[in-house]
Amino acid sequence: MRILKIIALLMEYPDEVLWENRDEALDLIAQDAPTLLPFTRTYLSAPLLDRQAEWCEVFERGRATSLLLFEHVHAESRDRGQAMVDLMAQYEKVGLQLDCRELPDYLPLYLEYLSIVDDAEARDGLQNVAPILALIGGRLKQRDVAHYQLFDALLRLAETRLSSDSVAAQVATEKRDDTRQALDAVWEEEQVKFIEDNATSCDSSPMQQYQRRFSQDVAPQYVDVGAGGPK
Repeated sequence: MRILKIIALLMEYPDEVLWENRDEALDLIAQDAPTLLPFTRTYLSAPLLDRQAEWCEVFERGRATSLLLFEHVHAESRDRGQAMVDLMAQYEKVGLQLDCRELPDYLPLYLEYLSIVDDAEARDGLQNVAPILALIGGRLKQRDVAHYQLFDALLRLAETRLSSDSVAAQVATEKRDDTRQALDAVWEEEQVKFIEDNATSCDSSPMQQYQRRFSQDVAPQYVDVGAGGPK
Protein backbone atom coordinates (compact mmCIF):
# COMPACT_ATOMS: atom_id res chain seq x y z
CA MET A 1 0.00 0.00 0.00
CA ARG A 2 1.92 3.01 -1.28
CA ILE A 3 -0.52 5.33 0.48
CA LEU A 4 0.81 4.20 3.86
CA LYS A 5 4.22 5.68 3.07
CA ILE A 6 2.57 8.98 2.11
CA ILE A 7 0.51 9.07 5.30
CA ALA A 8 3.68 8.35 7.28
CA LEU A 9 5.38 11.36 5.69
CA LEU A 10 2.41 13.58 6.53
CA MET A 11 2.36 12.30 10.10
CA GLU A 12 6.01 12.56 11.08
CA TYR A 13 7.97 15.68 11.97
CA PRO A 14 7.73 18.02 8.95
CA ASP A 15 10.94 18.41 6.96
CA GLU A 16 12.27 20.22 3.90
CA VAL A 17 12.05 17.17 1.64
CA LEU A 18 8.27 16.96 1.87
CA TRP A 19 7.83 20.69 1.35
CA GLU A 20 10.18 20.66 -1.66
CA ASN A 21 8.17 17.81 -3.20
CA ARG A 22 4.70 18.95 -2.23
CA ASP A 23 3.35 18.82 -5.80
CA GLU A 24 4.35 15.18 -6.15
CA ALA A 25 2.83 14.40 -2.76
CA LEU A 26 -0.44 16.04 -3.78
CA ASP A 27 -0.50 14.04 -7.01
CA LEU A 28 -0.04 10.79 -5.11
CA ILE A 29 -2.74 11.71 -2.60
CA ALA A 30 -5.12 12.55 -5.46
CA GLN A 31 -4.52 9.09 -6.92
CA ASP A 32 -4.49 6.94 -3.79
CA ALA A 33 -6.46 8.83 -1.12
CA PRO A 34 -8.49 11.69 -2.63
CA THR A 35 -10.39 12.18 0.63
CA LEU A 36 -7.13 13.43 2.17
CA LEU A 37 -6.52 15.98 -0.55
CA PRO A 38 -8.11 18.97 1.30
CA PHE A 39 -6.09 18.18 4.43
CA THR A 40 -2.85 17.80 2.48
CA ARG A 41 -3.33 21.01 0.51
CA THR A 42 -3.97 23.01 3.65
CA TYR A 43 -1.16 21.31 5.55
CA LEU A 44 1.49 21.87 2.87
CA SER A 45 0.39 25.43 2.12
CA ALA A 46 1.65 26.73 5.48
CA PRO A 47 5.30 27.67 6.12
CA LEU A 48 7.45 24.74 7.16
CA LEU A 49 8.58 26.37 10.41
CA ASP A 50 4.97 26.91 11.47
CA ARG A 51 4.12 23.27 10.86
CA GLN A 52 7.19 22.13 12.78
CA ALA A 53 6.16 24.21 15.79
CA GLU A 54 2.60 22.88 15.60
CA TRP A 55 3.86 19.28 15.40
CA CYS A 56 5.86 19.71 18.59
CA GLU A 57 2.84 21.14 20.37
CA VAL A 58 0.64 18.24 19.27
CA PHE A 59 2.90 15.20 19.54
CA GLU A 60 5.52 16.14 22.13
CA ARG A 61 3.27 17.35 24.93
CA GLY A 62 2.06 14.36 26.91
CA ARG A 63 1.67 10.67 26.32
CA ALA A 64 -1.94 10.77 25.07
CA THR A 65 -1.00 11.65 21.48
CA SER A 66 2.39 9.96 21.42
CA LEU A 67 3.35 8.40 18.08
CA LEU A 68 5.20 5.66 19.96
CA LEU A 69 2.74 2.79 19.75
CA PHE A 70 3.89 0.92 22.84
CA GLU A 71 3.33 3.99 25.03
CA HIS A 72 -0.36 3.18 24.66
CA VAL A 73 -0.01 -0.53 25.38
CA HIS A 74 2.98 -1.45 27.52
CA ALA A 75 4.06 1.93 28.96
CA GLU A 76 7.19 1.06 30.99
CA SER A 77 6.36 -2.60 31.67
CA ARG A 78 8.84 -5.38 31.02
CA ASP A 79 6.72 -6.54 28.09
CA ARG A 80 7.75 -3.45 26.18
CA GLY A 81 11.33 -4.62 25.68
CA GLN A 82 10.29 -7.93 24.15
CA ALA A 83 7.69 -6.21 21.98
CA MET A 84 10.44 -3.93 20.64
CA VAL A 85 12.64 -6.93 19.85
CA ASP A 86 9.80 -8.71 18.04
CA LEU A 87 8.99 -5.63 15.97
CA MET A 88 12.65 -5.15 15.05
CA ALA A 89 12.74 -8.74 13.81
CA GLN A 90 9.76 -8.02 11.55
CA TYR A 91 11.54 -5.01 10.08
CA GLU A 92 14.74 -6.94 9.47
CA LYS A 93 12.87 -9.61 7.51
CA VAL A 94 11.88 -7.03 4.88
CA GLY A 95 15.24 -5.25 4.88
CA LEU A 96 14.39 -2.19 6.97
CA GLN A 97 17.38 -0.85 8.88
CA LEU A 98 16.95 1.53 11.82
CA ASP A 99 19.47 4.11 12.92
CA CYS A 100 19.92 5.22 16.52
CA ARG A 101 17.40 8.04 16.17
CA GLU A 102 14.47 5.71 15.58
CA LEU A 103 12.48 3.50 17.91
CA PRO A 104 10.76 0.50 16.30
CA ASP A 105 7.32 1.44 17.64
CA TYR A 106 7.37 4.94 16.09
CA LEU A 107 4.13 4.96 14.11
CA PRO A 108 5.44 6.55 10.87
CA LEU A 109 8.19 3.90 10.80
CA TYR A 110 5.64 1.14 11.35
CA LEU A 111 3.60 2.53 8.45
CA GLU A 112 6.68 2.55 6.24
CA TYR A 113 7.15 -1.13 7.07
CA LEU A 114 3.53 -1.92 6.23
CA SER A 115 3.86 -0.03 2.94
CA ILE A 116 6.34 -2.60 1.60
CA VAL A 117 4.55 -5.80 2.58
CA ASP A 118 1.62 -7.25 0.65
CA ASP A 119 -1.80 -5.65 1.05
CA ALA A 120 -3.28 -8.43 3.17
CA GLU A 121 -0.39 -8.30 5.63
CA ALA A 122 -0.56 -4.52 5.71
CA ARG A 123 -4.26 -4.64 6.50
CA ASP A 124 -3.63 -7.12 9.32
CA GLY A 125 -0.91 -4.87 10.67
CA LEU A 126 -3.26 -1.90 10.73
CA GLN A 127 -5.97 -3.95 12.40
CA ASN A 128 -3.48 -4.93 15.12
CA VAL A 129 -3.06 -1.28 16.10
CA ALA A 130 -6.55 -0.06 15.18
CA PRO A 131 -7.60 0.60 18.82
CA ILE A 132 -4.54 2.80 19.29
CA LEU A 133 -5.14 4.63 16.01
CA ALA A 134 -8.75 5.32 16.98
CA LEU A 135 -7.79 6.61 20.41
CA ILE A 136 -5.07 8.96 19.15
CA GLY A 137 -7.37 10.14 16.37
CA GLY A 138 -10.18 10.75 18.85
CA ARG A 139 -7.93 12.83 21.06
CA LEU A 140 -6.68 14.86 18.12
CA LYS A 141 -10.22 15.50 16.93
CA GLN A 142 -11.28 16.63 20.40
CA ARG A 143 -8.36 19.09 20.35
CA ASP A 144 -9.29 20.37 16.87
CA VAL A 145 -6.09 19.00 15.31
CA ALA A 146 -6.67 18.19 11.65
CA HIS A 147 -4.24 15.25 11.76
CA TYR A 148 -7.10 13.09 13.07
CA GLN A 149 -8.04 12.66 9.41
CA LEU A 150 -4.85 10.67 8.83
CA PHE A 151 -5.82 8.26 11.58
CA ASP A 152 -9.34 7.84 10.23
CA ALA A 153 -7.85 7.13 6.80
CA LEU A 154 -5.69 4.39 8.30
CA LEU A 155 -8.72 2.88 10.02
CA ARG A 156 -10.61 2.82 6.72
CA LEU A 157 -7.67 1.03 5.11
CA ALA A 158 -7.77 -1.46 7.99
CA GLU A 159 -11.43 -2.16 7.21
CA THR A 160 -12.48 -1.70 10.82
CA ARG A 161 -15.55 -0.05 12.31
CA LEU A 162 -13.37 1.97 14.66
CA SER A 163 -12.90 5.68 14.02
CA SER A 164 -12.05 8.86 15.88
CA ASP A 165 -15.76 9.30 16.56
CA SER A 166 -16.21 5.80 17.98
CA VAL A 167 -14.08 6.69 21.03
CA ALA A 168 -15.46 10.19 21.58
CA ALA A 169 -17.27 9.26 24.78
CA GLN A 170 -14.14 7.77 26.32
CA VAL A 171 -11.92 10.66 25.26
CA ALA A 172 -14.37 13.15 26.76
CA THR A 173 -13.80 11.62 30.22
CA GLU A 174 -10.00 11.62 30.07
CA LYS A 175 -7.78 13.99 31.98
CA ARG A 176 -5.57 16.01 29.62
CA ASP A 177 -1.85 15.33 30.05
CA ASP A 178 -0.63 18.24 27.90
CA THR A 179 -1.51 21.00 30.34
CA ARG A 180 1.15 23.10 32.04
CA GLN A 181 0.41 21.45 35.38
CA ALA A 182 0.77 17.94 33.96
CA LEU A 183 4.01 18.80 32.16
CA ASP A 184 5.44 20.48 35.26
CA ALA A 185 4.80 17.28 37.21
CA VAL A 186 6.77 15.31 34.64
CA TRP A 187 9.74 17.67 34.76
CA GLU A 188 9.79 17.61 38.56
CA GLU A 189 9.92 13.83 38.47
CA GLU A 190 12.77 13.95 35.95
CA GLN A 191 14.89 16.16 38.19
CA VAL A 192 14.71 13.52 40.89
CA LYS A 193 15.72 10.75 38.52
CA PHE A 194 18.31 12.45 36.31
CA ILE A 195 21.31 10.89 38.08
CA GLU A 196 20.11 7.46 36.92
CA ASP A 197 20.24 8.60 33.29
CA ASN A 198 23.49 7.22 31.85
CA ALA A 199 22.60 7.56 28.18
CA THR A 200 24.77 6.45 25.30
CA SER A 201 24.83 8.38 22.04
CA CYS A 202 21.93 6.39 20.67
CA ASP A 203 20.05 6.40 23.98
CA SER A 204 20.13 10.19 24.01
CA SER A 205 18.49 10.46 20.60
CA PRO A 206 15.39 12.69 20.29
CA MET A 207 13.02 9.73 20.36
CA GLN A 208 14.70 8.16 23.40
CA GLN A 209 14.59 11.47 25.24
CA TYR A 210 10.92 11.81 24.36
CA GLN A 211 10.22 8.30 25.60
CA ARG A 212 11.98 8.88 28.92
CA ARG A 213 10.35 12.29 29.35
CA PHE A 214 6.89 10.80 29.58
CA SER A 215 7.74 7.50 31.27
CA GLN A 216 6.37 8.81 34.56
CA ASP A 217 3.37 10.60 33.10
CA VAL A 218 -0.24 9.65 33.69
CA ALA A 219 -1.15 6.04 33.04
CA PRO A 220 -1.93 5.28 29.39
CA GLN A 221 -5.58 5.27 28.42
CA TYR A 222 -6.95 2.32 26.49
CA VAL A 223 -9.56 2.14 23.81
CA ASP A 224 -12.72 0.13 24.39
CA VAL A 225 -12.31 -2.49 21.68
CA GLY A 226 -15.94 -3.35 22.04
CA ALA A 227 -16.69 -0.13 20.18
CA GLY A 228 -15.88 -1.80 16.93
CA GLY A 229 -13.58 -4.23 15.20
CA PRO A 230 -12.81 -5.82 11.85
CA LYS A 231 -15.82 -6.36 9.69
